[in-house]
Amino acid sequence: MTVPEPIQRRIRGRLELLYGDRAPECLDRVVRLLAPYAAKLPQTRKPAWNQRDTVLITYGDQVRAAGVSPLRSLGMFLDRAGLKDVLGTIHILPFFPYSSDDGFSVIDYRQVDPALGDWSDLAALGNNYELMFDLVLNHVSRRSRWFTDYVAGRHPYTDYFIEVDPSVDLSSVVRPRNLPLLTPVETSRGLRHVWTTFSDDQIDLKYAEPDVLLEMLSVLLFYIEQGARIIRLDAIAYLWKTFGTSSIHLPQTHEVVKLMRDVVDAVAPGTILLTETNVPQEENASYFGDGDEAHMVYQFSLGPLLLESLLTGDATLLAGWLKGLPSTPPGATVFNFTASHDGIGVRPLEGIMPADRKVRFIEMIRARGGHVSTKRNPDGSESPYELNITWFSALSDTDPQRHIRRFLTSQAVMLALRGIPGVYFHSLVATPNDTAGVERSGRARSINRKKCQLDELESDLRARDSVPGRVLAEFRRILAVRVQQPAFHPEAR
Repeated sequence: MTVPEPIQRRIRGRLELLYGDRAPECLDRVVRLLAPYAAKLPQTRKPAWNQRDTVLITYGDQVRAAGVSPLRSLGMFLDRAGLKDVLGTIHILPFFPYSSDDGFSVIDYRQVDPALGDWSDLAALGNNYELMFDLVLNHVSRRSRWFTDYVAGRHPYTDYFIEVDPSVDLSSVVRPRNLPLLTPVETSRGLRHVWTTFSDDQIDLKYAEPDVLLEMLSVLLFYIEQGARIIRLDAIAYLWKTFGTSSIHLPQTHEVVKLMRDVVDAVAPGTILLTETNVPQEENASYFGDGDEAHMVYQFSLGPLLLESLLTGDATLLAGWLKGLPSTPPGATVFNFTASHDGIGVRPLEGIMPADRKVRFIEMIRARGGHVSTKRNPDGSESPYELNITWFSALSDTDPQRHIRRFLTSQAVMLALRGIPGVYFHSLVATPNDTAGVERSGRARSINRKKCQLDELESDLRARDSVPGRVLAEFRRILAVRVQQPAFHPEAR
């Protein structure tokens, strides 16, 4: 099966915007890449989504048990906890060999970390659930073969990374971290400084080089072939870099997402592209394009607004924000969530929450054992970027019963909104702050990333008057209501 001509024309137009007179050659390579997938991937899939589509966000080694791989033990827990009929999709956070950032510094995109299991373990999960994979496409690990070949001077990898003269003015670049933007590297060609948006172990890729784009399109198609129904485009906002600009949300970045949309629509209709952009609401929604870009975007403002409303008892900002949300394009929806493996973003409150109210909100999180991570601004100053705390601890109260009710209320509100809901594993079982994890790792995000032993977790859930047991039972109940009610369809009125 060949790629339909209308889609080829769209792809050609996008490549012309990205690569100018190199577009014809690039188009030929893209079509040759797509042709075998168009022939072997299913061309008819079930409708994109319905009210059964609740996503569980979890690490591949979230639950561990003796004698079985972590991916197998995760499936065992979900089945024994009675969740198979109420969860539609499992988002397994990066499960590849990695060198840092709990998986988001990928060494090899096509391998499963042996510490977690193998592709057959993922296929087994896929027998009971739809699967969501991360495409960590902004950067790779400095231990990846791509980067080690770059250091050694091997073609084509010498063109895969962004070299910058340290004297270049990069003050206008928007940063999500307060670490140095450039990292010095000794190569076979001498000292080079490479662009590192997130850390010196996460080396940004150079999408101005077509080979890089073709490489990532190949990985995208491989993930779909392995059973991924939803592809999360990690840190997509920072993809394209141009000196003298903010290097965030550039037009070329949007063209890359649109091109990926063309690709999946051509060879795997029904696959969902989800853009991860932890930024203010209007910027986030821009990734819908004109209905020709992402199928789904994160609703990043929901979490902090809902949390602040429950802590203060004043839902004015939340209600006003919800009332003013624009409709999504036909065939598109939002991803609603409260907690995830990352912290609770503060930038999505820009333009919504007054500065003094935001300061009080941040102090309420600190009072509940949370941490505040910062980012570096163009003028060299720092400002809050995210709040690091578990969602259950964030809603703590002097009255334990009110604490549980307040927490479950937050989840019910999220599950009732139009869109597809995402539930983080630690919300499912009411995990408190992992302060010991922060002390061990020295990283604030570890507060919300505790790993569990299967026997201990199940024992805690069975204990008399167990808070995790009560929360999980109520989750099962409200999820069972949701999956039976068409009013909760992501595109229902």
